[in-house]
Amino acid sequence: MSQSIADIRSEYKKNQLNEEAVSDDPIQQFESWFKEAVASEVIEPNAMNLSTVSPQGMPSARIVLLKGIEKDGFVFYTNYQSNKGKELEDNPLAALTFFWPELERQVRIQGQVEKVSKEVSESYFQSRPKSSQIGAWASPQSSVIGSREILEEREKQLSEKFKDQEKLPKPEQWGGYILKPVNIEFWQGRASRLHDRILYTQNEKGWVKNRLAP
Repeated sequence: MSQSIADIRSEYKKNQLNEEAVSDDPIQQFESWFKEAVASEVIEPNAMNLSTVSPQGMPSARIVLLKGIEKDGFVFYTNYQSNKGKELEDNPLAALTFFWPELERQVRIQGQVEKVSKEVSESYFQSRPKSSQIGAWASPQSSVIGSREILEEREKQLSEKFKDQEKLPKPEQWGGYILKPVNIEFWQGRASRLHDRILYTQNEKGWVKNRLAP
């Protein structure tokens, strides 16, 4: 490489973050930042890193898409029989990380994960493009398969089976989760690596805000 990886760096100067300017409710604060990310045309602002833990204690992470912000948490959907689904069944604690480099911002969230209701999952499933609905039926997510042709043949068969339906029934193994946070940290890049970090921690009385050293 012509440039050392260790020498790659950026200076953050776009914004600042202080305790007085942020909401007392971290989910409201997240909504405010999320709207700014959308307005700034961040590529896939709802892309987030979902971190879980395997039964063997191995950290596991992947990018998924946020599909809802509720007053008590963050909603996403997946196959319950996928690796992440099995890991959440075994240990329903997880973390989410958002990174919006265009705004020099990051949000880290930790909390308890629960399944949303079947009705909510079905409503969202049937709002998706038909091709995505068929894809959910066709893929045994995270399972070993012999070739891509197996998936393509399965997709073809399902497309024929459901050719007269725009809204497919939701597969039993597919649905949504809500992560109910106990910690949310907002990070704003600043010059000289003296970044702003505001941590919200939940206790029996509500949310407590603290500034963290960068």
